[in-house]
Parts: sequence; C-alpha cells; structure tokens
Amino acid sequence: MSELDKKFEEAFHIASTTKVKCPPDIMLQFYAYYKLATEQYLYNNNADSNEDTLINAFKMNALMQLNNITKEEAKQAYIDLVKKYLKT
Repeated sequence: MSELDKKFEEAFHIASTTKVKCPPDIMLQFYAYYKLATEQYLYNNNADSNEDTLINAFKMNALMQLNNITKEEAKQAYIDLVKKYLKT
C-alpha cells in the first residue's frame, strides 16, 4: 500500500466519523473526490422521489466537474479537503 493510499484511508476514516457538519457544496466535493478516488463513479438513476432526483443531479454535476483528474489526484484532493475542513 502506497503512502498516498494510507493517507487517503486515514482521511476517509476522519471524514466518515466526524461530527462536523459541512455545507452542502463541500459535501459534494467530498462525494465527488471519494467516488473518483475509489473508481465508484457509476451514476445511479434509481431515484425514489423528486428530492432524490435533485440530489442525484447535484452529485452527477460534481462528478462531471472533476472528470479530468486522475485517481491519485482525487485521493490527494480528498485528503486536502479533510485537512482543510475536518482536522482540528
């Protein structure tokens, strides 16, 4: 496991256990970088309601804005977000 992978896993643990409430635009950045870093970016169009459809649209937009970055760049960006918004 590379040093970047270790740092990414640590950052994911911090992000997934934090009590900090980030604004929705920051949460979308976390979502998009995580999905790209883990290559889990297939779009799920199984929305149950209009609200789900809207949320999925925002998620898809966040992913599309980052479509030109590598998996490694996404991991580093995710780590940087954790440092900026969640580290105390």
